[in-house]
Amino acid sequence: MISASDYPLPSGKRMLKQRFPTIRSLFCGAVLASLVACSAGQGDQNADAGKHAKESERTADSKAESKGANKKDSAVPVEVARASRRDIAASYAGSAALIAPEETDVVSKTSGVLLGLGAEEGQVVKTGQLLAQIDPERPRLEVARANAALKKLQAEADRARELFDRKLIAADAYEKLRYDVATQKAAVDLARLELSYTRIEAPISGVISQRMVKLGNLIQLNQPLFHIVNTERLEAVLNVPERELATMNAGLPVRMQVDALPGRTFEGKVSRVSPVVDAGTGTVRVTTEFQSADVLRPGMFGRIEVIYDRRKGVLTVPRTALLEGEGEDAVFAVRDGKAVRQPVSLGYVDGTLAEIRDGLVDGESVVTTGKVALRDGSEVQVLNPIAEPAPAVAEDKEKAGSADAVADTSGSAGASSR
Repeated sequence: MISASDYPLPSGKRMLKQRFPTIRSLFCGAVLASLVACSAGQGDQNADAGKHAKESERTADSKAESKGANKKDSAVPVEVARASRRDIAASYAGSAALIAPEETDVVSKTSGVLLGLGAEEGQVVKTGQLLAQIDPERPRLEVARANAALKKLQAEADRARELFDRKLIAADAYEKLRYDVATQKAAVDLARLELSYTRIEAPISGVISQRMVKLGNLIQLNQPLFHIVNTERLEAVLNVPERELATMNAGLPVRMQVDALPGRTFEGKVSRVSPVVDAGTGTVRVTTEFQSADVLRPGMFGRIEVIYDRRKGVLTVPRTALLEGEGEDAVFAVRDGKAVRQPVSLGYVDGTLAEIRDGLVDGESVVTTGKVALRDGSEVQVLNPIAEPAPAVAEDKEKAGSADAVADTSGSAGASSR
């Protein structure tokens, strides 16, 4: 059998056959390289697309954050309080200085040299207590002379009576001696009274607020020696406008605060109301009284509140929530993160609270601080968020459910034990 080896190919064809595998290998390699390059380019494009997508997402997020920040920055910071039900009192407020209804100057009723002092400033004294002593020698001598003259006249009157009984003297002479005796007795009493004036005694009980003399001074008639003040009970007089006269009555409760004693409130009452109106000022004098409690002093300046009516369980808001100078009574209510100008109808208004008769509901939040920068519809940022009160109905239902569960458990336990 004839084989290919028996007929060898020419040298040129043999060379072509030897080169063909090499060319084919090169072509396959080029195709493979191009495929790899294409796949790599597509991967780079995908990577670039993903990168751009992430950058776009980050940009969108930053814009959203910036928008939220701008929105947050545009919100007005405020503080709020919740409308709630409280007791409120209707009152008239005024101010006055405290005065002591019982105070007096102790004056001398006679003249003489001051020999002794029995009390000093700040000392508590009682009525009739000895405060000072004036030289009593001259008045004592006057008493002795008046007594001597009285004894002489009394002896003459006794002898005249004996003579008159025997009809030896006239009746008019006897009567004249009797009148002389009575006159001299009065002179003795006056001398004794003048002697008693040398003892300077306290006319009222109280505290000596001032001593005006010194030992050895020559005291003149009606010269002031001491000033005594009774500080147990103090008064303050309010000049109330005549339109409030109908609300003022004796016995009404009164509260007072003084600057000298911060944080303390003193209770008192209206002691009297003047029956007339001052035509010049259009006011009525209302006198209030307080117990000093050993801390109040005459001259202290007090802020006084006369309470003439009370209401319990009414809807109130802090007085600082009211919009002043707006022409009508209104507040800023916080609803859905915005300030809404809400007109209200007011009732009683006291120092810290205002009664709301219409316009708000119980539990609604109102702005108390930051009202100046607000407009109707402004967004607000609450700086003191108030927790929502737990509804009482839900709590009652929860308690009722717990009680039913306990009862069911107890019933099951009892059934199983039986």
